[in-house]
Amino acid sequence: MKMRKGTLYVFTGPSGAGKGTLLSRLMAADDRLFFSISATTRAPRPGEVDGVQYYFLSKADFEKKIAQNAFLEHAKYVDNYYGTLEAPVNEKLDAGYDVILEIEVQGAMQVHEKRPDAVMVFIAPPSFEELAHRLRGRGTEDEEKVCRRLETAQREMQYTDRFDHVVVNDEIDRAVRELQGILAERRT
Repeated sequence: MKMRKGTLYVFTGPSGAGKGTLLSRLMAADDRLFFSISATTRAPRPGEVDGVQYYFLSKADFEKKIAQNAFLEHAKYVDNYYGTLEAPVNEKLDAGYDVILEIEVQGAMQVHEKRPDAVMVFIAPPSFEELAHRLRGRGTEDEEKVCRRLETAQREMQYTDRFDHVVVNDEIDRAVRELQGILAERRT
């Protein structure tokens, strides 16, 4: 009997939409999921381990991998590169795992171009007002940064029509059930 190849899922949405919360619940309930580890050129933060939180690469190594077309997606953000290496993703897919990428909209569009078989999922807030409330409620950033995140969110929300699924995170348990339904649909 041939083993089922896994499915690639791309999750994106604005900061504050609750992607991390939903994905941690989804991952905890399903051992057939693998959360893809991104590569970066930024220095590790205290406690971060290479190959666990990120693959930490030098700028030269990252740029070499870009030239070799080794990334599903990559971007430069605040003088550091970030990206998803294709080989580890393919290894997990070939082993039968469903692989989840949690990336920015720009990267999601790159993956969609390169891998049209990927299932594209946009996590949306129930409203723009609720998103603003969530971002301000975190208390982790000043108002200028919150406003920049909200401007970015407005741009990102314009891409929802390019996704296979839009899941509104209005109630966590309901949204998780909807995501589980999307996974189940692909596994039958």
